[in-house]
Amino acid sequence: MKPNYLKTALTLTSPILFAGFFSCGEAEPERPNVIVIYADDIGYGDLSCYGATAVKTPHTDRLAAEGIRFTSAYACAATCTPSRYGMLTGQYPFRRNDTGVARGDAPMVIRKEQYTVASLMQDAGYSTAVVGKWHLGLGEGGFNNQDWNGHITPGPREIGFEYSYIMAATGDRTPCVLIENGRIVGLDPNDPVEVSYEQPFEGEPLGRTHPELLKMHPSHGHDMAIVNGISRIGYMRGGKSALWVDEDIADSITVKAVQFIEKNNPKVTGKPFFLYFGTHDIHVPRTPHPRFVGATDMGPRGDCIVQFDWSVGQILETLDRLGLAKNTIVILSSDNGPVVDDGYHDEAVTRLGNHKPAGPLRGGKYSIFEAGTRLPFVVRWPGKVKPGVSEAAVSQVDLFGVMSQLTGQPAPEGAAPDTHNELDTWLGKSEAGREFVVIQSTGTQAIIRGDWKYIRPSRGARYNAHVNIEMGHDTIPQLYNLRTDIGERVNMAAEQPALVDELAGKLEAVVGKR
Repeated sequence: MKPNYLKTALTLTSPILFAGFFSCGEAEPERPNVIVIYADDIGYGDLSCYGATAVKTPHTDRLAAEGIRFTSAYACAATCTPSRYGMLTGQYPFRRNDTGVARGDAPMVIRKEQYTVASLMQDAGYSTAVVGKWHLGLGEGGFNNQDWNGHITPGPREIGFEYSYIMAATGDRTPCVLIENGRIVGLDPNDPVEVSYEQPFEGEPLGRTHPELLKMHPSHGHDMAIVNGISRIGYMRGGKSALWVDEDIADSITVKAVQFIEKNNPKVTGKPFFLYFGTHDIHVPRTPHPRFVGATDMGPRGDCIVQFDWSVGQILETLDRLGLAKNTIVILSSDNGPVVDDGYHDEAVTRLGNHKPAGPLRGGKYSIFEAGTRLPFVVRWPGKVKPGVSEAAVSQVDLFGVMSQLTGQPAPEGAAPDTHNELDTWLGKSEAGREFVVIQSTGTQAIIRGDWKYIRPSRGARYNAHVNIEMGHDTIPQLYNLRTDIGERVNMAAEQPALVDELAGKLEAVVGKR
């Protein structure tokens, strides 16, 4: 952590920490439960509480109406693995060279010796769990070194999550199985799982060789192993009894999240809980459960947004039913911005209509422009957070610092080097926000300070034709006034050379020379 933050954290105790929330003479409150709902590929304009009209998200809207809706909140990166890494470790993913989008057979990206926000919450006396999308690798010692048919370790438990029910990577990558506490669910030992990202398995049909077996066809890539009528990235053989049905994944992980809350009800256990709930719905392949098919006019992508909102509703209903809502902080955001065609012909492009997944922002997933990392971000804590809208700058890398301040639990020296204590901002007690936010895409970084955004020069492609997204790369410096030009159309670098130098120097001090 930052030295000034660490000094503060080390001197805190819970009674002092919570004193500001209660009047003199009131009893010391219970520590709040914390639920992080982390959406996948949901953009700034994908939810009705952020202006969407082609899709309705009443449960997320309720969360926003009862909490704070931030309009200048950022993920660490424009893709999933690095965003998750940054949020859970409090360390910018660009500080390591192995935090890119992980293969399904990748080793653990977060090292088992690293101290994470889950470690911190565990040390603070919380029951901890991760349910849903993981995409941070499993095992160690190189690619495809996991014991898929035994105990897969290291995994979430080694970095602070006592319970886990996860996908190894994403829905479009093998292995296509769910893993509970390090073991594949429903696996028949007589039909072991084999995974490869190098060579196909003899006799196994592939999307590129057997398109007649597909119910959803790839638009680019995604033409390898076929599972549930959908071809994937990577090869796989065996494990037939354990293979997931894509249409059931949202139900499965939502049920497990609800069960964790029920089993770890603090009124019974005496311990608060921390739940990281990683949904997958909007990420390809988009396969909504039949009861959500046709919920919108946008096809599977729109229907999956409604399905995501249903999952949010199930979490809120569970908190209400158990009487836990008042003392539970719910944080909702997304890992990166939106993408429409991300590898499958699923009508997402042809049925998009007037819907703007990125709202007024430029770019999308993978991009250094705003739509890559500027995302929905909502915080609700009934009675402690005053409902409203905040323009304060927020970064997901600060989850660690916020949780440390919230619980009064200090972190070991050297942990979470990039996190800040932004608890007052997240709870709506301050509009100050971060002094600056640093973000990354594949190939470059940017810094946002106040109204201004500076993008580092780079030689990457300016446009990704596969996904139809502007990447934001340019060989010259870019400077945008986000207050007057949220769409980043007018590069002010030539008119503001002193500001360019100042922001470039600040970014270089954080990132280092590249």
